[in-house]
Amino acid sequence: MLAAALLAVSACGTEPVRRVQEIFQPAKGQTALQAGLKQYEDGEYAESLKNLQSAIDLGLGERDRVNAHKHAAFIHCSANRTRQCREEFRKALAVDPSMELAPAEVGHPVWGPVFRSVKAGR
Repeated sequence: MLAAALLAVSACGTEPVRRVQEIFQPAKGQTALQAGLKQYEDGEYAESLKNLQSAIDLGLGERDRVNAHKHAAFIHCSANRTRQCREEFRKALAVDPSMELAPAEVGHPVWGPVFRSVKAGR
């Protein structure tokens, strides 16, 4: 019965339906995303960046794709790669134009100004 219900809603393209589908059918990139976020928290930025990109390439839901691009931007900004940082923020905003950073993130002295600049330029 669950399979029939999932099949029935699979043709629907609304955001709430997509979010329900993500719960029952996790995106292929979910494992790589979780690894990349853990590596980010552990300060393993090169490895994190590889896993975040892999997660994006394998496929993620919209919210997770925004999160992956955001963290990739943080890594690039921290390494003084401003062009790549801007590009990752642009990609995140392309997925979700209403995206905002958390208060602690937007106040960060390195990536906060870059994010505000990219968002203002949209």
